[in-house]
Amino acid sequence: MTSPPDQPPSRTNWAGMALVSPALLVIAIFFVFPLLASVVSAFQAKTGEWTLANFDKSFELYSGDVGYTVVIVAISTAVVGLLSVAIGGYLTLGTNPRAQAVLRWLYRWPLFIPFIVAGQVMRTFLAKNGLLNQLLIGSGILEPLAAQSYLDWRGIVLAFVWKQTPFVALMVAGAMAAIDPAHIEAARNLGAGRLRILFGIIIPQIRRTLMVGLVLSYVTMLSVLSVPLMINPNSPTMMTVDVAYRINAHGDYGVANALCLISLVLASVGAWFYLRHGVARKGVQ
Repeated sequence: MTSPPDQPPSRTNWAGMALVSPALLVIAIFFVFPLLASVVSAFQAKTGEWTLANFDKSFELYSGDVGYTVVIVAISTAVVGLLSVAIGGYLTLGTNPRAQAVLRWLYRWPLFIPFIVAGQVMRTFLAKNGLLNQLLIGSGILEPLAAQSYLDWRGIVLAFVWKQTPFVALMVAGAMAAIDPAHIEAARNLGAGRLRILFGIIIPQIRRTLMVGLVLSYVTMLSVLSVPLMINPNSPTMMTVDVAYRINAHGDYGVANALCLISLVLASVGAWFYLRHGVARKGVQ
């Protein structure tokens, strides 16, 4: 039998392209073109010559801040993962319905708070005369002369963890709730405790969701400006503060774009882990 002749594109295809084109145009104007312009600017001197001087200057002035950023984001991501697993595990395996209801209601609050508000809250909470020290002094745990400011790397980590844990925990708790309860009941019938069930039964089944949440949080924390700017703008600080400083104080877009490309490479590490995990999973299937 002969195959039917090729049909011309239908009107629905043109209608679909018309619906998609505004979104593609927005992506091109606000993401693709600025990215290409940043790449070009990072490799160009002010005279227009191609050079690596912007990267040399970036590492000369801000190599410590690059390492500081990596450490801060790595610690925050690890703590976010641990707390998210703990929250999701208790919501799934906990035996106190009242405590589960309170936790379910409480941990979601930071989801609706912008980073700039989180930074201001932590600035008020962690200052030397802030609410945390006042509570510790009032309860007799801390002497007034021993009070210290936590507006340093600890404050940035605490702000990131407080803000991002609900996002990852919501994904993790939803994935845990979708697990077949028969797996958990079978493990309980065999005498497994809650920790054994959590790490041996539940986490292996939700690790892909956990990985997605952690990668998204990792990339988000790399790009935040308000939190490090409000909590610890002094050296060492995060790369986003350095980018803002090069632009606002010096008008040096070359070094600023070089720092942005370095940050993009750091973000690509998280994407590589996610893609490697996804490809490996598809290969197993």
